[in-house]
Amino acid sequence: MTAARTRVGVGVIVSRAGRVLLGERLGSHGAGTWALPGGNLEFGESVEECARRELREETGLELTSIRQAPFTVDHFPDAAKHYVTLFVEALGVTGEPQNLEPAKCGGWAWFEWHEMPTPLFTPLASLHAQSFVPRGATDVT
Repeated sequence: MTAARTRVGVGVIVSRAGRVLLGERLGSHGAGTWALPGGNLEFGESVEECARRELREETGLELTSIRQAPFTVDHFPDAAKHYVTLFVEALGVTGEPQNLEPAKCGGWAWFEWHEMPTPLFTPLASLHAQSFVPRGATDVT
């Protein structure tokens, strides 16, 4: 049996005007799916530090404050990966999103929480299935 390890990921929910920021994943497990900004929690890093780092590296956005959101536990059998993903809501963000990792992301776009593109990256699909609605992503009617 191979010694596989469970990994911890952090997903950052950035909301503006009732929409959330999603990027199309490229070149990694989940390629071709839509995901939140985020990535792997590094050794010794807090969840907030990881969220700030990943958001800055991927989008150029600066995170000023967060609120904890639910987590998911997901298996990626084709990639032999098992992840616990901790989600945070960005309560304060400055800047405009840029695609700073074009080899990993096809681009960033804003979507309504209840009208997201498909397919969704597995952790985001799991979060969405929990009936969780981010504070800043309420439907505008």
